[in-house]
Amino acid sequence: MSVLGGVVRSGVGRRRVHTLVIGLATMMAVAASVLGGSLLVVSGAPFDDAFAGQRGAHLSVRFDAREVSAGQLAESGEAAGVSAAAGPFRTATVTPRSDGTGPAWPMTVVGRDGPGRDVDEVALLDGRWPTRPGEIAVSADSSVVTAPGEEIAFPSPPGGPTLTVVGVARSVTRTADAWVVPSQMPALTGPRSGGYQMLYRFADADTAARVAAGGRAVTRSLPPGAAVGEQSWLTVRRSAERDTALYVPFLMAFGALGLVMSVLIVGTVVASAVGTGTRRIGVLKAVGFTPAQVVRAYAGQALVPAAVGTALGVLAGHLLAVPVLAETGEVYGSSSLAVAPWVDLAMVAGALGLVAATAWASAWRAGRLRTVDALAVGRGAAAGGGRWAARLAGRLPLPRPVSLGLARPFARPARTLAMGAAVLFGTVAVTFTAGMGASLGRVMEAKAHDVADVTVPAPPPDFGPRLPGREERPRADPAAVAATIGSAAGTGKHYSATRVRATVSGPTGTVDVVAFTGDASWGGYTMVSGRWFGAPGEAVVPTPFLTATGTRVGDTVTLEGLAEPVTVRIVGEVLDPRNDGMQVFLDASALTAARPGLTETSHHIAVAPGADVSAYVDALNEDLAPLGAAARAGGPGAGGDMVVTLNALSAILTSMLVAVAALGVLGGVLLDTRERVRELGVHKALGMTPRQTVTMVLTSVVVTGLVAGAAGVPLGVALHGRVLPAMGDGAGLRLPGSVLDVYHGAELLPLALGGLLIAVLGALLPAGWAARARTATALRTE
Repeated sequence: MSVLGGVVRSGVGRRRVHTLVIGLATMMAVAASVLGGSLLVVSGAPFDDAFAGQRGAHLSVRFDAREVSAGQLAESGEAAGVSAAAGPFRTATVTPRSDGTGPAWPMTVVGRDGPGRDVDEVALLDGRWPTRPGEIAVSADSSVVTAPGEEIAFPSPPGGPTLTVVGVARSVTRTADAWVVPSQMPALTGPRSGGYQMLYRFADADTAARVAAGGRAVTRSLPPGAAVGEQSWLTVRRSAERDTALYVPFLMAFGALGLVMSVLIVGTVVASAVGTGTRRIGVLKAVGFTPAQVVRAYAGQALVPAAVGTALGVLAGHLLAVPVLAETGEVYGSSSLAVAPWVDLAMVAGALGLVAATAWASAWRAGRLRTVDALAVGRGAAAGGGRWAARLAGRLPLPRPVSLGLARPFARPARTLAMGAAVLFGTVAVTFTAGMGASLGRVMEAKAHDVADVTVPAPPPDFGPRLPGREERPRADPAAVAATIGSAAGTGKHYSATRVRATVSGPTGTVDVVAFTGDASWGGYTMVSGRWFGAPGEAVVPTPFLTATGTRVGDTVTLEGLAEPVTVRIVGEVLDPRNDGMQVFLDASALTAARPGLTETSHHIAVAPGADVSAYVDALNEDLAPLGAAARAGGPGAGGDMVVTLNALSAILTSMLVAVAALGVLGGVLLDTRERVRELGVHKALGMTPRQTVTMVLTSVVVTGLVAGAAGVPLGVALHGRVLPAMGDGAGLRLPGSVLDVYHGAELLPLALGGLLIAVLGALLPAGWAARARTATALRTE
């Protein structure tokens, strides 16, 4: 080992607390940055690779066969800006019934004679492509779970055809739920469900505006109203990235906080090491060290723990990122979802570069010191700093140890500022995490709709063949259950909810249609814009539904896949992330003709003021038992793995930031205490007790903790106000004010006092060391 290396190693070993602080701060910052950066970069890679390999459709448009001919649609592929087109393909929305025991929902079936090549090449995952009538290939993304060899019956079209599954495939842009040969389509299309599908690729389609412009170009020559739905590849891509994109904003926020704290702590530690090691610097120069070598020695003492922390941070970031990305990779068949190497290199270079620059700037003073001046300086602290504060504190009617502690921060203002900055960022992290937890809780409340005091759950749907010897399960009559609830003593208000599946023009797959009987506006449905529906022809939908269908409040949509189409006007936007936001809420009377005989109905009850919920449930169950239904206290409830993961990650990163902040205070107070060893000896010789010594040291951080805490709370609130909407955008949701406005005056005071708590926790160990120091030993220190 070189002499310079020995000096660096010695310095790292002597300053174990400062080494730990630098390493932990760097590790936290790098872990959050690698995780956030890798999710931001890699989350779209599986989709992008599959889209490029399968030449996915930039725009899928569905047309009404009664308004436009196949020849006109074929000519639309020659419009300006279109680089390739496929179709027209006949389409039908039909409801199957599988031979298995799983549910069967409406699905979009497209007639294609092959998987295609130039546009939307459908990837076969299992089996083969249909070659004759009676065969069908099912999308792996479809709600109908089947395997080759199974049969699917379609009872709604005339003749009720039954098709044999011969393959499982996937369209990267989800252009259909299933495919058959074109000659099969006449048996599936009816007078209302038939249509055409066209698939387009554009020369420029990297933004929503360009895709929309392409859509206008291909429909310009067609009759008005011919296009009844469209789906952009950007919408599908955003849905594929939704889970991982949700994490990025708050991880980047934590990463930025960690990097700033790393810079502050490194600068403070190195500057303090230079200030307290002046005599050592003189010795090093006296034995032949050049100014540059002295600077490198002190910068190296910061770079060593920073390098270790960076390596651990990269490892932690990988361990956290890979599970999050694994599911996306499985969906698109990607076998290489490792974090991009350049992300690691960028984060490592950025973190170490910041640490090196900060350490070098702080150590520059060591290189400029003259050898003679450095050797002539003793180890004691320079006198004179903060005398005005000491005189002012001495006039206050406070115990002497308290007044001495209150004046101490002004003796070393730069060090106090650094400790205050550490506490500030710790308070920001705690405030932000508390607000994020409260906001996510409100999102989960909006998802659960659990404001009801009592719920009568819907019976599970009965799908599949009846097993031999098995009696048919009794089905509760929703009207009878509702009448019993309405007449029960203690019932305040109640409504019923029935859930069915349907399709809409544009996106493939199904949407949940939730039909209410009674006023459900009090049921915990959080409105983002518009209003709750008030008439049978009105509906409210979540934000992702508007995005996927290209609609907005005031537009109309047609629900298909039912006994007959149902057209409703969207009058409100509701916050509800269930089923990826693909839901429609409306009045049950709108489905009377389209879906009669609904029995999968839940009932939600608010008991009258003053009524006992437990007694009400017991009495209601006695009345419901003959009907085959049962009530339970509370709403349906809803959890969320994503919320659990976000809360866990934020708790871990916040704990690390708080620990770094406390260790930063510990390092500063420890350095300050060591500088004041002789002063402490004088105080002890004059009669200061160990308890008074602890009080003096702890009081020295009170002002710093209070000021930093008071400043950190509004900054944390502001960070929450910027990051949460970005997280909502990542999830495809618009968050209303009720989700963002989670801070209240009574809650902010404890958060502000959190800064004081962080500062006191960091000062406890140095205070104990000062209390245990022997008077004689302290007096001999110079």
